[in-house]
Amino acid sequence: MSADTPRDATPIDAIAERWVDTLVELDPLLGTYIGRAEANRSYGDFSPAGHEAYLDAAKNTIRDLDAATPVDSVDDVTRTDLRNELLLDVESSDAGLHLRDLNVIASPAQGIREIYDLMPTATVSDWDDISARLKALPAAVDGYIETLRTGIRQGIVPARRQVAEVFEQVKRYGASDGFFVALGANASPEQGSLPASLANDLSVNAGAAAVAYGGLADFLARELEPVAGDNDAVGREIYALQSRRFLGATIDLDETYEWGVEELQRMVDEQESIARQIKPGASVAEAIAFLEQDDSRKLHGTDALREWMQQTSDRAVEELGRSHFDIPDEIRALECMIAPTQEGGIYYTGPTDDFSRPGRMWWSVPEGVTEFDTWRELTTVYHEGVPGHHLQIGQAVYNRKTLNTWRRQLAGTSGHAEGWALYAERLMEQLGYLDDPADRLGMLDGQRMRAARVVLDIGVHLGKQRPDGQGVWDADYALEFMGRNVNMNDGFVRFEVNRYLGWPGQAPSYKVGQRIWEQLRDEYARRAGADFQIKEFHREALNLGGVGLDTLRTALFTD
Repeated sequence: MSADTPRDATPIDAIAERWVDTLVELDPLLGTYIGRAEANRSYGDFSPAGHEAYLDAAKNTIRDLDAATPVDSVDDVTRTDLRNELLLDVESSDAGLHLRDLNVIASPAQGIREIYDLMPTATVSDWDDISARLKALPAAVDGYIETLRTGIRQGIVPARRQVAEVFEQVKRYGASDGFFVALGANASPEQGSLPASLANDLSVNAGAAAVAYGGLADFLARELEPVAGDNDAVGREIYALQSRRFLGATIDLDETYEWGVEELQRMVDEQESIARQIKPGASVAEAIAFLEQDDSRKLHGTDALREWMQQTSDRAVEELGRSHFDIPDEIRALECMIAPTQEGGIYYTGPTDDFSRPGRMWWSVPEGVTEFDTWRELTTVYHEGVPGHHLQIGQAVYNRKTLNTWRRQLAGTSGHAEGWALYAERLMEQLGYLDDPADRLGMLDGQRMRAARVVLDIGVHLGKQRPDGQGVWDADYALEFMGRNVNMNDGFVRFEVNRYLGWPGQAPSYKVGQRIWEQLRDEYARRAGADFQIKEFHREALNLGGVGLDTLRTALFTD
């Protein structure tokens, strides 16, 4: 069905819509993410009781889906993917994963704070919402601590390494000069000023939020770290579950590990070849050192970085919209932003359902970093923007005439999204946007890292033999291995490895997802023969919205 053809809502669409409403009620942070303003004043229940309420709702929705009959292919995809996701939630609960939900990048310890990055701040009403949410934060933190304490009693705890690292994060958030205190002190609408009573409430509630994070830090240090696990690896059973969640596909983990070793070597060989093009006879490290001395490839200051990002993104939207993609007017707006935090990293946030908040590419610049290399970062703009995440996610939001809210805003997996973004990087190389050897070296730097993560992540968590044949993977070897395969400082390498250790299955989903996307494109081309047009493949695949990769394969090739 064309995205421009209105489609009557079905009973399965109604089930999916009710599920979105349930999620917004149970998890207001998710409501803020998708632009539901009524969610902006509160938190959900992070306690065991809150988890049980979620689980009951998920099981009821599974029963509703089982009783419903699809009326078309859109329904088939919705029913399959939503049911699979909810069954995974039940399976994850049975494994007690919520009781050990603490890691350095994507757990409630970060999410409770990070939501403020997405909240509007233009009006007095916006700041009143922020104040109300800050007031609710201590109860959210208390509920989270209660869940982790339940895990302690049941012997289901995160690894000690994760606890120690998250302790340092939350201690910074709760400091007297940390995020919350600064948020309250710097509150200001775009026009006018805050009423004195609201300014006072903000200060009080921000202070209470900081105290709550201080309490979380104290709990981590005094109660959780002493009983936390010694082993960073989660083992094959939990890893297989997490891999299915992040991919929406079942893969052969052992075959994928061996493929990862081969793919990494291919990336190394390609990188070394391009290094010699940049400087005859140079190693990769020597080519990078040569490029880092080239001031014509540098940006100075975050204003210059943001402007360059925006210009690069705007050009890609304009040119690709004439050739390889259908890009509706609604998603041609992509805002490039400097993030309010200084954690490092680049990320994308999707548009709200009515496009009142556009898609945004965020750069979280570490404190003290003032120079940026365009050759290193060009491919990242394509990854996060167009034809990467923004095109993929924005297209799903645009397709409201066909897709229900769950399909537009919430469905999909990391393997689908991040795999597409890596597919987009390689596509831009194939289209000539990375003809400069320096820009290709930057792209390969990222691709090599993603290949290394496949090997490291599966290797550590499944206890596999190291590629050098000198024993079994552990955290120390993972640090050494990662350091050899990325051109980043020690702090970045350490954070990345800690991320993989605490978030099993997520990091490989990028490169494995890219592998599956490329396999699907090649199969699509094989079936189309001489009639193959890549624009048609992109249109058909992206019009499905976010889905699990097994569902994507079935939807594309159902005869």
